[in-house]
Amino acid sequence: MPLSRSLSMTSLSGVLPAWEEDELPVEDLLLFEVAWEVTNKVGGIYTVIQTKARITTDEWGENYYMMGPYFEHNFKTQVEGCEPPNPAIRKAMDSLIHNGCQVHFGRWLIEGSPYVILFDIGSAAWNLDRWKGDLWDTCNIGLPYHDREANDSLILGSLIAWFFKEVSCFLCTIDHLGDKPNIIGHFHEWQAGPGLILARSRKIPMATVFTTHATLLGRYLCAGNVDFYNNLDKFDIDKEAGERQIYHRYCLERAAVHCSHVFTTVSQITAVEANHMLHRKPDVVTPNGLNVKKFSAMHEFQNLHSTNKVRIQEFVRGHFYGHLDFNLDKTLFFFIAGRYEFSNKGADIFLESLSRLNYLLRVHRNDMTVVVFFIMPAKTNNFNVESLKGQAVRKQLWDTAHTVKEKFGKKLYGALLKGQIPDMNSILDRDDFTIMKRAIYATQRHSLPPVTTHNMLEDSTDPILSNVRRIGLFNSRNDRVKIIFHPEFLSSTSPLLPMDYEDFVRGCNLGVFPSYYEPWGYTPGECTVMGIPSVTTNLSGFGCFMEEHISDPAAYGIYIVDRRFRAPEESCNQLTQFMFSFCQQSRRQRIIQRNRTERLSDLLDWRYLGRFYIHARHLALSRAFPDKFKMDPMAPLRGFRYPRPYSVPPSPSASLHSTPHHSDVEDEDDEPYDEDEEAERDRLNIKPPFTIRSILSSTPGAPGNTPHLGFRQLDDREKIQLNYRLKPDC
Repeated sequence: MPLSRSLSMTSLSGVLPAWEEDELPVEDLLLFEVAWEVTNKVGGIYTVIQTKARITTDEWGENYYMMGPYFEHNFKTQVEGCEPPNPAIRKAMDSLIHNGCQVHFGRWLIEGSPYVILFDIGSAAWNLDRWKGDLWDTCNIGLPYHDREANDSLILGSLIAWFFKEVSCFLCTIDHLGDKPNIIGHFHEWQAGPGLILARSRKIPMATVFTTHATLLGRYLCAGNVDFYNNLDKFDIDKEAGERQIYHRYCLERAAVHCSHVFTTVSQITAVEANHMLHRKPDVVTPNGLNVKKFSAMHEFQNLHSTNKVRIQEFVRGHFYGHLDFNLDKTLFFFIAGRYEFSNKGADIFLESLSRLNYLLRVHRNDMTVVVFFIMPAKTNNFNVESLKGQAVRKQLWDTAHTVKEKFGKKLYGALLKGQIPDMNSILDRDDFTIMKRAIYATQRHSLPPVTTHNMLEDSTDPILSNVRRIGLFNSRNDRVKIIFHPEFLSSTSPLLPMDYEDFVRGCNLGVFPSYYEPWGYTPGECTVMGIPSVTTNLSGFGCFMEEHISDPAAYGIYIVDRRFRAPEESCNQLTQFMFSFCQQSRRQRIIQRNRTERLSDLLDWRYLGRFYIHARHLALSRAFPDKFKMDPMAPLRGFRYPRPYSVPPSPSASLHSTPHHSDVEDEDDEPYDEDEEAERDRLNIKPPFTIRSILSSTPGAPGNTPHLGFRQLDDREKIQLNYRLKPDC
């Protein structure tokens, strides 16, 4: 589903630099995109290929095909089966089916409706031992029998290589004039790697692109709480992979990287990581985008925020019944969401910062309350009784109030018809007061509101709950920060919090994602498109991307925590300060900031980020078929600049009040605004475009460069920070 935004500012049309490459003759090419997550939702790669399908289909039409594993349930619910229009595809499918391997074809029912070719792994499992032998003879990589995921990846890769061989042979038989269509294969992640390795080893004439969204070993190392980024050049890669029993997977990933004509990563931070983990510098950085659907009215996303915020407030009323002593009109909703990777996703530093934020709000006697949602799936057996009871009590109170209101309205209406002002003391009888008193007594609660909404199976060892106990945030009356752990993905059919994820995000005030390991980070990107400010880090691809394009990201609602050049204690304090400053903003300032955040959605639109994939394909063709496709290998891929809008509201960071409390009167006051001055400020926010060579030439460990400097030489201030970080006593 495309995420919606408003037509609030200029588009990037006319602002992007001209595309200097010749357009590819797509009518003479066949593009195949291979990923384990085609029609199979597992993680973030599913979002990448699903959202990118629209622009790729618009460019390639019926010459674009996605390839992945077949799962019966996914095929029946997401794919419309049909016959392949291309005779080469039909011939290749028939060849595999004739040899006992099931292949399914259809249109994936997503935006763009791309063709999909899905291979039934189970139907070809009888070939596994033979294909393991082929893999060993080809590249000396052996797969253990107990690693089912690696075995399934080999089966899928062997079927795909077989399929490409049949397509290539069919095209050769009809090639009379030397103008047969050329094939491009784009492979995502190590699960698709065997297909690329076998296709190259069998010398199938095709151009190949391999994209790693996160290195395999990088994920494992960061999950083990190691100082990953400061020790990239110190790891013994083979030893580390062997100790974690993933050496065979690592070999598949590394072989695919070195076999591909073009190697890409999704962010600059991952490009540096891949250079050390996989020993090849990426040729192109291909940032992840989103489909941005525009509203017809610029205020529409603000209206959606208000509507969905009311729904969250209703849930909070029920969850905190009996302890609802805070003003919901002065309550902010923060959230963190994603896979339950406690350290990688930054939940550890987030919880510690919430403890410090709670202290600051209490010391400054701030009347703002912060309700924080943790949306991370964990092992549960059901909703807990106390959470369900809270929503039942809330509904009962609503029904009681509605009943009394109806009786009150009828008596008031009758009195007014008679031309009388009713006696307010007699308009409600004793029964009405009795009903209301019973409703009040029903809200009495002797226990604190629950921290989690579900019964946890591993309550005593759960990382979030263990840290909540450590910092002592139990939703007591004195706490200004309340915590709600929802260990399940959101759904509109939930009896507890019936909201889809997109609606929930729109109703929140701030998304907090202080990740330590995040090759890209779709969650802050989705917040940006929906006009919700977010916190990210300079160790996430999204954070690096925003730092590259915006001079003052915080003014636009993108708060970037420095987790690369600061000690954990400093990063925690910085995150605390970001959240505390956000709590100090007035309602008007938050509205202004949401407008500015939403403007950045143009930077994340696939219509513009898709050009990096175009560049990668063109480069692959020029390397695979140099006689037919020409391209200057040293030509840098030009980035784009942040556009100058017609006008920009004043920056909230430039108009913060010195006191922590803002009165309602202040919200109504108009702040001075000069359009020319604001336009000049935006010109300063424009940064020069980046090039892939400038990113990779300053990679840590490169000759002449200081280790761990990232993507450029540091200025004096940053050198001081780095030296402080590297002191032995820090």
